[in-house]
Amino acid sequence: MLSFKKALVLSLACLTLFFIFKSQHASSTTPNFRNANDMPRPTAWVNPASKESAKKAAQKAAQEAAQQAADKTDKAFNTPDAPPKKPKTQIPMDELRKRPLTEQLEYQFPYDVDTKTPAYIWQTWKYTPNQGQFDEMFREPEASWSIHHPSFVHEVITDNVATHLIKHLYASVPEIIDAYNTLPLPVLKADFFRYLILLARGGIYSDIDTTALKPASEWIPSDVPPTTYGMVIGIEADPDRLDWADWYSRRIQFCQWTIQSKPGHPVLVQVVANITRETLKRKQSGKLTTDTKSIIEFTGPAVWTDTIFAYFNNPDYFDMSTSKGNITWENFTNMKAPKKVGDVIVLPITSFSPGVETMGAGKDDDPMAFVKHKFEGTWKPESERHIGEIFN
Repeated sequence: MLSFKKALVLSLACLTLFFIFKSQHASSTTPNFRNANDMPRPTAWVNPASKESAKKAAQKAAQEAAQQAADKTDKAFNTPDAPPKKPKTQIPMDELRKRPLTEQLEYQFPYDVDTKTPAYIWQTWKYTPNQGQFDEMFREPEASWSIHHPSFVHEVITDNVATHLIKHLYASVPEIIDAYNTLPLPVLKADFFRYLILLARGGIYSDIDTTALKPASEWIPSDVPPTTYGMVIGIEADPDRLDWADWYSRRIQFCQWTIQSKPGHPVLVQVVANITRETLKRKQSGKLTTDTKSIIEFTGPAVWTDTIFAYFNNPDYFDMSTSKGNITWENFTNMKAPKKVGDVIVLPITSFSPGVETMGAGKDDDPMAFVKHKFEGTWKPESERHIGEIFN
């Protein structure tokens, strides 16, 4: 039996525990709100089926938006698929040397449209800018390329350096070195060099008398993925006069004073092979000449233009079964915006020939004006220079 004293102590202990428990419970459940604005916002109840439905709707909307963007780009650029990549297998050098020249070049300089265009700018002249003999009239144009492309490697290659560079890059294809050394005029070698350096290294080639008006990053619309094209070219001539053949070799002529390309592009493979075979053929028959009249056809815009059109109509690279006919000059006349054919983007005449005031070209401040060419034609006789002025 409990004594009075023990009962009193037990009662006090029970009361103490009761008040402690009540105090803790009250502090954990009583909200500490000053007014209604402090209260948490209620969360709306979502039916799980509705939530899943909304998720599917969002996914569908995203897919439709992506497809619309792709359709818009294709429509704007008339875009067939880029040529498929050719698988590379190891070939012994002895066997490779027995294969056609184009196959040797394709093997030595494989093409991959998925890679980035190398950040190189290549130009050629008798002297480099750090030499006192470098022509003053070329200093501002040459500097413009570095100003607009500060992160690029910019090289002005002299004739002597070019000879050693080609010997290094094409050591495994001696026909190329033979053809380059055989060409009888510096201008022929300069033409050949631009194709050779772009085939082996890629980047931008531009003549020494050109001025960069905008960086290359602005030449192509931002919604065109860089992995869908491997070459950028421009229109040089689009004459609509009846006597166009008296002034130009082709009804549509692609310029080769400015070219951007990824290394190994099939167009470069073919034009290098064409020039090499023709050079060695003329060498063997004793028909090499220093006549400047044949330069355009031999190494210049004519052979360049023909090679590009041959590429556009080559079933090895394009599915011709769905084609409505060959791609011809008519597909590029009166262009005002870029066109994309496979992995080649063709820019309108304004892009690389602004200010010529003929053939529909815009002015230097036109949004599509990217490179200004001064048409110095230093390799030509004085009477044949500035030929663009005849159309003013």
